[in-house]
Amino acid sequence: MRRWNGWGDDAVHLELPERALEYLRERLGEGVPPSDARLESVVRRTGESRLPTHPSLDRSAETRVLHARGQSFPDWCALRFGRIDRLPDGVAFPETSHEVRELLEYARGVGAYVIPYGGGTSVVGHINPPEQSDRPVLTISLARMRRLLDLDEESRLATFGAGAVGPDLEAQLRTRGYTLGHFPQSFEYSTLGGWIATRSSGQQSLRYGRIEQLFAGGRIETPSGTQTIPTVPASAAGIDLRELVLGSEGRLGILTEATVRVRPLPAHESFHGWFFPNWERAEAAVRALAHDGLGLSMIRLANAAETLTTLRLANGGFALELLDRYLRLRGCGDERCLLVAGVTGDSESARIMLESARAIASEHRGRYFGTQLGDRWRRNRFRGVYLRNALWEHGYAVDTVETAVDWPRVRAMVAAIESAAADAFAGEAIHSYTHLSHVYAQGSSVYSTFIFRLAATFEENIARWQRLKSAASEAIVACGGTISHQHGVGTDHRRYLIAEKGALGIEAMRAVFRHFDAEAMMNPGKLC
Repeated sequence: MRRWNGWGDDAVHLELPERALEYLRERLGEGVPPSDARLESVVRRTGESRLPTHPSLDRSAETRVLHARGQSFPDWCALRFGRIDRLPDGVAFPETSHEVRELLEYARGVGAYVIPYGGGTSVVGHINPPEQSDRPVLTISLARMRRLLDLDEESRLATFGAGAVGPDLEAQLRTRGYTLGHFPQSFEYSTLGGWIATRSSGQQSLRYGRIEQLFAGGRIETPSGTQTIPTVPASAAGIDLRELVLGSEGRLGILTEATVRVRPLPAHESFHGWFFPNWERAEAAVRALAHDGLGLSMIRLANAAETLTTLRLANGGFALELLDRYLRLRGCGDERCLLVAGVTGDSESARIMLESARAIASEHRGRYFGTQLGDRWRRNRFRGVYLRNALWEHGYAVDTVETAVDWPRVRAMVAAIESAAADAFAGEAIHSYTHLSHVYAQGSSVYSTFIFRLAATFEENIARWQRLKSAASEAIVACGGTISHQHGVGTDHRRYLIAEKGALGIEAMRAVFRHFDAEAMMNPGKLC
């Protein structure tokens, strides 16, 4: 079963090796895990629903608790400490677009807010009920709308119910020889509709594209009516309505069906590793790979701190010592940086890609390390999130921020984010590290992770997180980056959106939302 107060399947338990714990104690001090609240006690304290009955509606306390929060650090604190003060008043599970339409009419009739719910994986507050509300809250889950509805092999278009989670979506395509190729880290639980609503980016977007390149059309149920977006290869007919849906975060309505562009399964896929002596050479190599347009499916570069952390948490033991000696002899010392690149395609194009990548990396003193590290990354690509559970159980927390910026500002952005985090935690140790996970000819994403000790109380943990989040977000804005490359805006990034969109742009977005949702029913407080 899925964990109610953490990440993933409760049957999956990621053990932290003793060497990894020693490393964390060296960096941060001894962690002390707080006592977790029990689901039963949280459910007992839940108040009565304010919604009248409806055939598709579950008003039980447990279902409401299980749909009350996502996966952000404040969400985890609320769940772990049992401090869930805001709940939906009911959760509906429609099976068709028509039933979604009926539920929106029901919500209007009872004066309820509506929160669309996909996989519950948001890390920025997308699915949380508003802090202050005198109106009931209806959460509409798309969990039962996950089937492949149509596959047009001539156009390579597949239509799904928007509640399709990553593994189900790929399994249905793979039986027909196709793939969407969209693999965010949350792949196991996030949904197609959620990817579209938040402008998601998958780990292999360099080959397959971000979700905006994959989304071809669909159906969205809004309070003002049904909006259908037809699929065409390209159009010069005014504003692209897909762009109104992409990144709309539930403010327009509920996407119920989505048509996406799919590809045949690749004949070959492998992941390869390189070590570079320092960040300067590694970044130059990555930039050259991005500019060269080799067709790689992924380029992921870890800075020195992340490279060291990755190796230490892997419990390498004697093998890690041998690796360290070998790399030092090859000119990669304490500042070494690890690059993992994906090679995807037919056998001949994959061979050419790898040869070209090796040549470019070699020009920048990159030491090729075969597929050993790449295979390890592939095996753990969706299990790494379980590290959050393991860290919490030992008294440590982890959080992330991410952005994207043009190449001339990448290095400054990395330094500014990590420095801001250290300043925000003055008096308490914090371990920061960064990688580039999505690269473009123009620039790169910048993804920073922070590990720190948990405090004893809910209030102190929230206060720490607020200082960290504010400092890192302000550093992102000051360095000219987007406030989100892949996680979206939700509530946590809302105050920083104006720096990117400007006052005129924010009001334009609000005007669009008012047109489709005149009574402001849809996902209040999110985005803008």
